[in-house]
Amino acid sequence: MRMRVLLVAVLTGISALLVNGQNTAEKLLESQDRLSIGGYAQIDYNQPLSSDVHQNGNMDVHRLVMMFAYRFNERTQFVTELEYEHVKEVFVEQAFLNYRVNDWMSFRGGLLLIPMGITNEYHEPATYNGVERPNLDSKIVPTTWREIGGGFTGNIRNLDLKYQVYVVNGFKSYDDGGVLRGTDAFRKGRQKGAESIFTHPNLAAKFDYYGVPGLKFGFSAYLGETQTSLYDGIEKGNTALEAMADSSVIGINMIGFDGRYSTNGWVFRGQVNYASLNNTDQYNAFTGKDLGSQLFGYYLEAGYDLLNSKNTDQKLVPFARYEKYNTHQEVEGITQNLAYDRTDVTAGIGWWMSPGAVLKADMQWFSNEASDDSKTQLNLGIGIWF
Repeated sequence: MRMRVLLVAVLTGISALLVNGQNTAEKLLESQDRLSIGGYAQIDYNQPLSSDVHQNGNMDVHRLVMMFAYRFNERTQFVTELEYEHVKEVFVEQAFLNYRVNDWMSFRGGLLLIPMGITNEYHEPATYNGVERPNLDSKIVPTTWREIGGGFTGNIRNLDLKYQVYVVNGFKSYDDGGVLRGTDAFRKGRQKGAESIFTHPNLAAKFDYYGVPGLKFGFSAYLGETQTSLYDGIEKGNTALEAMADSSVIGINMIGFDGRYSTNGWVFRGQVNYASLNNTDQYNAFTGKDLGSQLFGYYLEAGYDLLNSKNTDQKLVPFARYEKYNTHQEVEGITQNLAYDRTDVTAGIGWWMSPGAVLKADMQWFSNEASDDSKTQLNLGIGIWF
């Protein structure tokens, strides 16, 4: 397993795709205005296709987001991201105070994006190919993944290295019942800064190297334990209740490698993630869940800008993406579910009318190791980013 992870990571770095510039938060932090505004929107049409049955499509204002930054002085800023999902759900995706200590270090504290992979930080629809985000970034890296915490970030320019190191709150694994499960691992455990349970601190870190023109290579790590409501109110020394609470905690060690590369109109990106979980046998027995003990996944993507040779800021990018991800790579005390070993293929095209306005169309084919059948879906989308 370790050799497989390292091999895929190396291949990912070599064939890395789509170097992103700045995300919205980074743009706002660089603004010299007292008050800065940004945002993005994603409007989707998803149509399952079948030769056997009629299926309704789904049309959705998937996301509508406004971002604001306020500069108190030359060193101190506040950034927040307010999101409406599916028109009716409201979330705060970021809300942090940033203090520039010096040219290579800033303190950052509040509701923070966990720096794992590519899409969790660069999730604006005009920064990636395809109507929908990669499913690896849903099932293993639960984008958009954010928690409350604090730490340091900066750019060491003479080393061509960007870094982020945070101590944060973690996933909730138990709250009046088990939360984590086999099909999408941690996704239901995201606390999102909303009256979050805090039991154990966790460490999140990422290092990005950008010393080769057109190439950006990243290494991410997340280490810690989940949070559980069962510790609340336990009398100290009550070993029986403490043992029960301990059985609801999952230890998490996750690493990720990602690469992005662009040259002469070609754009490439790739990502690999591996997570090792501790105590899943006790957790599943206690909660009745089916959480895997190891998770593994990767994707590779390539595209080419057909307007690269033209004197225009428009782009027309056909692309293809291959994803392989398994949330039951290994299990303890339960039967491995082959339906969680999934392969997705996406092929489509995007027309960027300007860097912040894009029309997208693609086809997706979904399959898993439990069945010979596959599912097909047509996606059309509009992406806005400013």
